[in-house]
Amino acid sequence: MEDKDEIMVQEAFQQLLDSYNASPHRKKNELIQKAFNFAKQAHRGVRRLSGEPYIMHPIAVAQIACSEIGLGSTSICAALLHDVVEDTDYTVDDIANLFGPKIAQIVDGLTKISGGIFGDKASAQAESFKKLLLTMSDDIRVILIKISDRLHNMRTLGSQLPNKQYKIAGETLYIYAPLAHRLGLNLIKEELEDLSFSYEHPEAHAQLCQQLEQIQPLLNEAYEQFIGPIRERLDKLGFTYRIKRRIKRPYSIWVKMQNKHVAFEEIYDLLAVRIIFTPKDPQDEEGECFQIYNVCTKIYRPHPDRFRDWLSQPKANGYRALHTTLMSRIGRWIEVQIRSERMDEMAERGFAAHWKYKEGEKDTSASEIELEKWLSTIKELLDDPQPSAMDFLDTIKLNLYASEIFVVTPKGEFKTMPAGSTALDFAFSIHTFVGTHCMGAKVNHQLVPISHKLNSGDQVEILTANSSRVEESWIQYASTGKAKNKIEAVLRRQRREQQKQGEDIMAEWFQQHDMEQTSQLIQRLCTLHECENRDELLVAIGAQRVVLTDTDAEALMRPVKEGGGNGWKRYIPFWKAKNNSVATADNEPMQIDRKKTLILNEETLSRFLLCPDCRPIPGDEILGYHDTKLNRVIIHKRQCPQADRLKTSDGNHILAATWDTHKLMHFAATIHIGGIDRVGILRSLTDVLTEQFNVNVHRLRIDTLDGIFQGDIELSIHDADDLKDIIRNLKHIDGMEEVTRIS
Repeated sequence: MEDKDEIMVQEAFQQLLDSYNASPHRKKNELIQKAFNFAKQAHRGVRRLSGEPYIMHPIAVAQIACSEIGLGSTSICAALLHDVVEDTDYTVDDIANLFGPKIAQIVDGLTKISGGIFGDKASAQAESFKKLLLTMSDDIRVILIKISDRLHNMRTLGSQLPNKQYKIAGETLYIYAPLAHRLGLNLIKEELEDLSFSYEHPEAHAQLCQQLEQIQPLLNEAYEQFIGPIRERLDKLGFTYRIKRRIKRPYSIWVKMQNKHVAFEEIYDLLAVRIIFTPKDPQDEEGECFQIYNVCTKIYRPHPDRFRDWLSQPKANGYRALHTTLMSRIGRWIEVQIRSERMDEMAERGFAAHWKYKEGEKDTSASEIELEKWLSTIKELLDDPQPSAMDFLDTIKLNLYASEIFVVTPKGEFKTMPAGSTALDFAFSIHTFVGTHCMGAKVNHQLVPISHKLNSGDQVEILTANSSRVEESWIQYASTGKAKNKIEAVLRRQRREQQKQGEDIMAEWFQQHDMEQTSQLIQRLCTLHECENRDELLVAIGAQRVVLTDTDAEALMRPVKEGGGNGWKRYIPFWKAKNNSVATADNEPMQIDRKKTLILNEETLSRFLLCPDCRPIPGDEILGYHDTKLNRVIIHKRQCPQADRLKTSDGNHILAATWDTHKLMHFAATIHIGGIDRVGILRSLTDVLTEQFNVNVHRLRIDTLDGIFQGDIELSIHDADDLKDIIRNLKHIDGMEEVTRIS
């Protein structure tokens, strides 16, 4: 067995060396061999859950970093050593002494931590992300190796328990896939998304893969018919090129089906075409892109609103290409992407395709400048961390996945902004002082408020005034991480000042009424003024939203009544919710076996709380979250936004869960309907619900306007299968255009 393992390890390492020697990097085989020998000795005798020797994982991570991202010897060594400090007795100092400070710094950034950056209440996951980003801002190789590590973990996730699968897949979708996207690692981003999807929603993933396989012949035929005339014309003009088909990935299809509430058969952009050419003149590759575009648009009619020029203004991750959407001869729109071989490498492998560390040598291309801008934004966010771990992660995420627009300064300079940015976001992108004193803007020479959403091509001038100050409402007008972060920082500072003023005012008030400032009296004041805690009360007093009066003093001096609803407890707005939803009659900690799957049935369901936002019902794919503060397990749909955040911030409390109700219980579900109004449509609707399915309707609301109706129906059903049958039959009603389930 040991001989077999040794052969497997040596073969994997030799493949890594072969990949490295085939790359353009300077050859440092001795250093890589030294790192491999050290890591192999450090992990000796340890095996992964799959049963293979642990050293196979670092080798695989190094292989991805080398062959799929294109990194060099420093990164390969760091990848081989990335788990040594975390899993063995060796320290970062040991790594530095043996392999130098640079490799040690990268390994340190890759090592998970726990501790106090966010405070004791935060999870180690958020801590780990912060350290990762701190180190990444100094050396981008840290995040590239971490993405390689995550990709191999996802490829081998099948050996983990279901609750671990949900945690790892969830944080992959929430953080790592957006990071890969932001760094231009398109192939890796798509694989991470599809792997996560296959573990979080295995049935939906399998069904989509089967449907894609079934229509493959039709897609092949459509592709061949479409590209034939294009090939003929390009050959005549003497272009050196290749054409690739791109079939939409299962995860991308599923997201579109969820967002648009459409069936698989209604997804019309499954097929796209890429024309990748070798320029005749490397100095004129943009011109040749447009020549090929002209060839295509003379054969097929282009969609007037679907032309994208990523040549003049590349995406922030360095992506460059021309996109157009053409009407094929079978009546379907097909997207065509035109790019050179160099652009294609950038599109698939991102910054690493040209911003490869060549041991001290740096490329100074425009894409590197964009990368530096992004890293400086990350540094700014890290300089002023959010008090909440999840707020911090959400702020980082805002900088990852946004589409981009281009706005113009009064001097004619172009600035890249995330789609959905407002005038306020633009103000903060210029300078914090400009943002905090922004009072409005001129967009295309027209006066607009700070909440105005910007469009690509807008010329924007920010108007400021020294008297203008940040207000609580501003947080609603900001969409970028930088703006939100700066606004929160100013508001926190203002709240601290207001809290100090509130302390002085409350101390003076207690003194005036000859009362001692006890915690019990302060809690009763919080109750009277609907504040959750002392700090919130002090801020409200300091901001003069709460004014303490003689009436308050009289209320405090009255004795508290026990029991009933007439005492001070009736003032607490969260009292009822706490007792009804949490029902912690005793404070005994729940005993949870994280390795076991929670079974939800008629007997056990009362022990759990169903998430009020996603409202899961039997048949939905679900998971549990053990909220230790509430001493309760909350059941979420696996795609619930709250669950996504929890997988990333507190994944160790995620639990596998499944339904076992057998149509013995009823659950509330809401569907949205819309269509063409006609006489008798309401009767057709009630016939389906009552005659065909005999369901109880809790609530029905329908509005009509100009011959169109929209409405919501809340039903009592057994499970998701019942709901699907109802939706399918409602869609058959004459005039019914839209039927979707809503949370």
